[in-house]
Amino acid sequence: MKRAIVLLSGGLDSAAALFYAKSKGYKVFGLVFNYGQRHKKEVRQAQKISKYARCPCRLVKISLPWKGSALLDKKMRVPKNRRLQTMGREIPLTYVPARNIIFLSFAASYAEAIGAQTIFIGANTLDYSGYPDCRPEFFQSFARALKKGSKAGVEGRRIKIETPLISLSKAEIIKLGLKLKVPYYLTWSCYEGKAKPCGRCDSCLLRQKGFDELKIRDPLQK
Repeated sequence: MKRAIVLLSGGLDSAAALFYAKSKGYKVFGLVFNYGQRHKKEVRQAQKISKYARCPCRLVKISLPWKGSALLDKKMRVPKNRRLQTMGREIPLTYVPARNIIFLSFAASYAEAIGAQTIFIGANTLDYSGYPDCRPEFFQSFARALKKGSKAGVEGRRIKIETPLISLSKAEIIKLGLKLKVPYYLTWSCYEGKAKPCGRCDSCLLRQKGFDELKIRDPLQK
């Protein structure tokens, strides 16, 4: 059976990417990172989602001691109540320097080690905060780097980077996930790790926008 690495953050996008990969016949291996983010709730939820999907899951702990992001430095304030219309026009304080470059490098190493042919990541560029490492041109460039800089690539066993959600809106992602039976009640999108989502950070606002457009209730909003 063909194998795939899926980057799991605990959010609805990565959960949809995991179930999409499974629907395409891949044996999926989840990859979760504890990278010093503001809270570990998303890590726990990612592990729960992987268990629900009956997929093996590896947790990798790394340190980014230089911080440089509101998601790493609690002295920095997470932006709240930003207008949806302005998101994506500038890079917010929640951008973690080179995060997807780092995560995909780990995923590529994991893929080579176990003979996986594909890496799935739930990035999208319609309803998003404006991170530069979520754009199609970045993933295309990274795939070219892998082809040149990995044993698999040099030997003609190219590792593909799949971004099935890249051109979907948040509502379209949620709709796809419902079709794939994603357990959205297990997902966590909020930049805060409290008992309930804050409802005001970019991630919460974009998530709510998706559910509102579909006219269905977010299972986290009880």
